[in-house]
Order: sequence, then structure tokens, then C-alpha cells
Amino acid sequence: MASCSMASAASTFVPATNITSSSTTNLRSTGLLFFSNKATTNTRLVVRAAEEAAPAAATTAAPAEGEAPPAKAAKPPPIGPKRGTKVRILRPESYWYKGVGSVVAVDQDPKTRYPVVVRFTKVNYANVSTNNYALDEIEEVK
Repeated sequence: MASCSMASAASTFVPATNITSSSTTNLRSTGLLFFSNKATTNTRLVVRAAEEAAPAAATTAAPAEGEAPPAKAAKPPPIGPKRGTKVRILRPESYWYKGVGSVVAVDQDPKTRYPVVVRFTKVNYANVSTNNYALDEIEEVK
């Protein structure tokens, strides 16, 4: 095994400080650290740290008198049954087929395949009492 002294390890690091960025944004000074290796003298690791630029001021003008301010985008209506609603399961391969459970949560992302989480009082063979269902696999119980 090769041994390495602390003196030789320290001599391979060459810190270069107070190097500024050529960018026009407001940045702090950048510190660079070069690693030199006798076998590969062309390899360098450059580390740069920069602060975030100040956010640009809002350029929207105030609405003139008589004009209404721009309305915010309205939220889409919630999908699926509300939390706590009793639902009947219509998925034939489910352990709880034609059973009734209570809705725990509904994922509002339209890309979710099974957004409705239903909890049951009866557990299945794996001792699980909840399952996810698609909107067309459940119906609300009156």
C-alpha cells in the first residue's frame, strides 16, 4: 500500500480566491479550487458559488379608473366524492366488491389513475383496510 503524508496532500490543493464572475448580474466573489495530479495535469475541478440576483420589479401598471383589475384564474371544481362520503365498490376483482366504505382522500390531479382512497371496516386477507379506486369504480351511497 502506498502511504501519503499530510504535507504532500496539502501541496496538491491550490486555492484561488477573489476571482469575480464576468456576468453583469450582482454576484459575490467566486472561489475556485484546483486539483492537480501528476498523472493528469489537464484535469481541473472548478467550483463557483453565486448569489441569486434580485427579483425584477413588477412591470404591470395599475388599472385605470373604471377598469376592473384582472381576475385570478378560478379554481376548478373538486373531482370525486367529498371526504367521509359512503361509497359502494364496483370493481369486480376487488375484495370489497359491492361493499360499502368511507372516502378518506381524493387526489385532485387529473392524471392520477386511482385518485379515491377508500377505508373499510373489514380487512382483507393481507390485513389491509384501505384501497385506491378510479372514479368509475365507485358510486355514492345515499
